[in-house]
Amino acid sequence: MLLISLSDWSEYVNYPGLELWKFLNLAIFLTAGIIILRKPIRNALISRGEGIKLEIQKAQTERDEANIKLAEAEALWASVRTDVQNVRNLASQEADAERLRQASAGEQEIERLKVQAARELELARRAAHKELQQFLAKRSLQIARQSVIRELSPEDDLRLIRERIGELRRARG
Repeated sequence: MLLISLSDWSEYVNYPGLELWKFLNLAIFLTAGIIILRKPIRNALISRGEGIKLEIQKAQTERDEANIKLAEAEALWASVRTDVQNVRNLASQEADAERLRQASAGEQEIERLKVQAARELELARRAAHKELQQFLAKRSLQIARQSVIRELSPEDDLRLIRERIGELRRARG
C-alpha cells in the first residue's frame, strides 16, 4: 500500500543515521545558497564565458597574425632561396667567364712568347751567321796569307813592293 501512515513516517524520519531533518536542512541551505549566490555565480560564469570568448578571439587573432608572419617568412625564405640561386648562377657565370679570359690570356701569352722566341731565334741566327762570316773571312785571310807567304818568293816580294811604291807616286802626283 502506498499510503504510509504518519506513525510509519516518523519512523523513517527519525531513523538513526538517516534523520530526515538533516536532508531538509541541507535542502533549505542549498536553496538559500542558490537564491543568494545565483546572481554572483551567474555573473561569474557569464564573465568567465566572455573571458573565454575573448581569449578564443585573441587566440584566433594571434593565430591569424602568426599565419600572416609565417606566410611572410615563407615568402622571404623563397626570396632568399631565389637570391642564393641567382648568386650561385652569377658566380658560376663569372667563374666561366674568368676561365675563358684566363684561357684567352694564356693563349695570347703563348703566341707572344712564340713570336718573341722566333724573333730571338732569328736574331741569334743572324748573329751566328755574321760571326760565321767574320770567322770565315778571318780564316780565309789567314789561309790566303799563309798561302801567299808560302808561295811568295823574295823576288815576288820585291816586285810587289816596287809596284805599290809606283802606285803611291802616281796617286800623289
